[in-house]
Amino acid sequence: MRILLFLLLSFCAAVSSAQGTGEIADKKEDLKELRGRIETLKKELSANEESRVDAADQLKQSEEHISAAQRQLLTLKQEHARLQGTLRELAKSARDLEGTLAQQQKQLERLLYRQYLQTAPDALQLALNGNDPNQLARDLYYLVIIARARGALLSEMRATLARQKKLAADAKDKEAELLAVRARQETEHANLVAQKAERKKILNQIAGKIKAQKQEIGNLQRDEKRLTQLIDRLTRLLAEQAKSAAKKKKDAEERARKSAGKNRIAGKLENRALPAAASGSFAKLKGKLRLPVRGQISGRFGAPREGGGVWKGLFIRAAQDSEVKAIAKGQVVYAEWMRGFGNLMIIDHGAGYLSVYGNNDALYLQVGDQVEGGDTVGAAGTSGGNADSGLYFELRHQGRALDPMQWVSLK
Repeated sequence: MRILLFLLLSFCAAVSSAQGTGEIADKKEDLKELRGRIETLKKELSANEESRVDAADQLKQSEEHISAAQRQLLTLKQEHARLQGTLRELAKSARDLEGTLAQQQKQLERLLYRQYLQTAPDALQLALNGNDPNQLARDLYYLVIIARARGALLSEMRATLARQKKLAADAKDKEAELLAVRARQETEHANLVAQKAERKKILNQIAGKIKAQKQEIGNLQRDEKRLTQLIDRLTRLLAEQAKSAAKKKKDAEERARKSAGKNRIAGKLENRALPAAASGSFAKLKGKLRLPVRGQISGRFGAPREGGGVWKGLFIRAAQDSEVKAIAKGQVVYAEWMRGFGNLMIIDHGAGYLSVYGNNDALYLQVGDQVEGGDTVGAAGTSGGNADSGLYFELRHQGRALDPMQWVSLK
C-alpha cells in the first residue's frame, strides 16, 4: 500500500512539474509572439504615415530619450530603496545577534560560577570521610550536566560569532552596491537634464510651427485617425492572441486528461488547474474606476476640440512628472512615441477593453508587462508637442471610444 501511495504521489508531482514548466514556456512564447506582432504592426503604421513631416516629429528622439532616462532613474530608485531596506535588515539582525551574544556570555558566566562552586571532589577522600555516596553521585551528575551545557553554549557562541562576521561582510557588500547605484543615479540624472535641455532647445525652435499645425483644420483628425487605426489593429491582434491562447489551453488540458487516464494508478487525480479570469470582469468596474492622474479636466469626451473634431477622451491638466496610474489590472500592449500623442501607452484589460494614456513625459513599462490597478505606469508631461502639461486619457471597447466620466468615480 505504501509503495502504491508513493508511486501515485511521484506521478502527481511529475505531472504537476511538467505542466508548470510547460505553462511557463507557453507564456514566454506567447509574450514573444505578442511583442513580435506588435513590432510588425508599428512598422506597418510607420509605412502608412503621411509623407508630410509634422513639426512635433522633431521632438520624437529627444522625448523617447527622456522617457528611457526617467524609466532608468525609476529602476535605480527602486534598487536604491531595496538596498537600503536590506541594509536596515542587516543592521537589525546585527543588533539582535549582539543581544543574543550578550545573553550567551551571561549564561556562560553563571555556568562557570556553578562549576566553580561544585568543583569535582576527590572520590576517595569523600569515601574515607564517610560522606553519603548517594549525594556524591548526585554532585558528580550535576557537574557532568553543567559541563555539557557549557560545551553546547560555547558552540552556540561560536555560531553566533560566525553569523556576525557574515553579516558584517554582507553589509559591506551591500554598501558597495549602494554606492554604485548612487553613482549610476547621478549619471542618469545628468543625462536626463541634458535630454530635457535638448528638448527645450528644439521646442523653442519649432514652437511656432507646432502651434500653427495644431490649429490647422484636419490635423487633429489625422492624429485621431492614426490612433483609431492603431487601436483597431491592436483589438484584432489581441482577439486573435486570446483565441490562440484558449486553443492552446484546451489542447493542453485535453493532453493532460488523456495522459492522466492512461497513467492513473488508483483513485482520481486532483485537478490543480486554476480557473481562467471571468470574461468581461472589467465591465463590472463601471462607475468604480479612478482617473489615472490627479488634475483638472480641461477636455471632455464629446466636446468640440480646437482645430476640429470632438474629444474622444479626456485631457487632464497635471503637473510635469505627476504619477500616472493604471486604472485596472491588465497587460501593456503598446508603449511607444506616436505623432500627436507623444509617449503613448495602451493597456489591455481583456474582453476588448483598452485604456489609452498619451502625452507622457515617461513610460515606465514595456510591451508584455503585467499591471495591477493603481500601479504607476508613467509620468504626465507635454510630449508630442503638447502645450499644456498633463495626460490624454481614453477608454475603448472593441475599438469604440467610451466616455471615461461614465466609468470613473470622483468621490
